[in-house]
Amino acid sequence: MTEVKPLNAVHYNLAAVGSLADVVAPPYDVIDAEQRGRLLARSPFNVVEIDLPQPTGGGDRYQHAAETMESWMLEGILAGDREPTIWALSQGYSTPDGDRRTRNGFLCRVRLRPYGDEIRPHERTQPGPKQDRLNLTRATRHNLSPIFSFYSGKAWPLLEPHTAGRPWGEVIDEDDTVHRVWRISDPVLHEAIAAALADAELLIADGHHRYETALAYEREIGGEGEHSCVLMCLVSLEDPGLAVFPTHRLLTGLADDPEAQERLGSGLKQLFEIEEVPLEELDPVGAEGVGVFGYADGHLRHGFRLRLRDEGALAEELGDRSQAYRALDSAILESLVLKRVLGMSEDEISAKRGLAYTPSVEEAIAALDGAADAIFLLRPTPVEQVRAVASAGETMPPKSTYFFPKLLTGIVFNPLS
Repeated sequence: MTEVKPLNAVHYNLAAVGSLADVVAPPYDVIDAEQRGRLLARSPFNVVEIDLPQPTGGGDRYQHAAETMESWMLEGILAGDREPTIWALSQGYSTPDGDRRTRNGFLCRVRLRPYGDEIRPHERTQPGPKQDRLNLTRATRHNLSPIFSFYSGKAWPLLEPHTAGRPWGEVIDEDDTVHRVWRISDPVLHEAIAAALADAELLIADGHHRYETALAYEREIGGEGEHSCVLMCLVSLEDPGLAVFPTHRLLTGLADDPEAQERLGSGLKQLFEIEEVPLEELDPVGAEGVGVFGYADGHLRHGFRLRLRDEGALAEELGDRSQAYRALDSAILESLVLKRVLGMSEDEISAKRGLAYTPSVEEAIAALDGAADAIFLLRPTPVEQVRAVASAGETMPPKSTYFFPKLLTGIVFNPLS
């Protein structure tokens, strides 16, 4: 049984900080030092001070986060709700082709379960980020940012009437995404939402490291309590505003390894039908077939469309995997090109040795000027395929999906004690 609950949220006191837009931030793992500085220039109370702590003059990062959060509570910068709430969230955004869409979801607590029929992952994770998030959780005793998960069902129609009025907060971010959030304290609605999702299967879209961190923290504390739940944003798989974008691959280090360059060139000729295309037509979005990529290298600066010659190669490399997994562009690229042709190990791929990622076609092509020796552009992974792979009990290669828009950190925090 999936348990969805309201939360006694800790959140910013908007009367004290002035604007929600000044204190929220993108997820910690997409923020570089320059952006962190810009966020803190907006407000010294920006959430990066606790979610991505960097104490001035050194010192323990996690202790700094805990002390900062405690200080903000005492100063009235943060406030705690006495009554449980569910937070309805809408995100209006633009797709790469310029269409405007709105994705709807809600922030709540979900009872932690080991991965299984109730909660499934969809990508492999790496150990480093989990340790960092566990240390931060121990120090602050809060979930600072929500995990993004899908469910199959229609809970949003229950919430929508409560979004007719003015939102509690609104943010227009740097991507021109409009985030609106409403606090809903109606216990009857809370019960209706819980009942609607009691038999639902949740699929983690973004935040696998944080979910596994929450599981580790629950085991560490032991027993039942607030730490037995985790903060999530739930979005219906049937939401018409839901979109998945691709994440493209950048290969580095080939310029210093002529042998690897030669293996890559001959391997691609053996595995793929190759057609030269202008760089401005390199993006394979909309192309049909299994295993279709845009490829270019920094030496020739020519674009090529790659199409897998024979799906039999997938049976050789991925014969123990489901059909849904074998049809993934990210899995085809990983198994046939990165591992078979270039000889990269799974550890090297996970550690991003010789490999980088970007969701931007323009950034990928621009990287050919020096940051990357070769690039592979991928197509978006359909949501149905994400679901099919997870239902088969499998996890995708890292960065197989790019769910947009990202959830902001700093709208609500979930107390764990």
